[in-house]
Amino acid sequence: MKINKIHHVAIICSDYSKSKKFYVDILKFSIINETYRAERDSYKLDLKVSDRDTLELFSFPSPPPRPSKLEACGLRHLAFEVDNIEENVDCLVSQGVNVEPIRIDEITGKKFTFFKDPDDLPLEIYEM
Repeated sequence: MKINKIHHVAIICSDYSKSKKFYVDILKFSIINETYRAERDSYKLDLKVSDRDTLELFSFPSPPPRPSKLEACGLRHLAFEVDNIEENVDCLVSQGVNVEPIRIDEITGKKFTFFKDPDDLPLEIYEM
């Protein structure tokens, strides 16, 4: 088996319009395609994160809440690379997003911090 790359990341949200606004207006991901699937009463929003990365945002009626914290088994968080962490933190804070203090990765010496999406999914920005 040979895997070339991660194709996309999929997120299920509880409030489609709120999450769409967060990922499009605050994080500035561009819309590739938006589809309403009537048989599932569900939206699927394909978002362009970068030239090579995509994110799928799904809505479903009454999805169960996220059952875990950061240190539980399973997906820990989703991280995005940035050029300047301070500029990105300022942008997030100016739009009402609560951002943790910037920390230094003890292994790489790089700056990073965490914030959450509207459903409390932990997101990280990491300066390269």
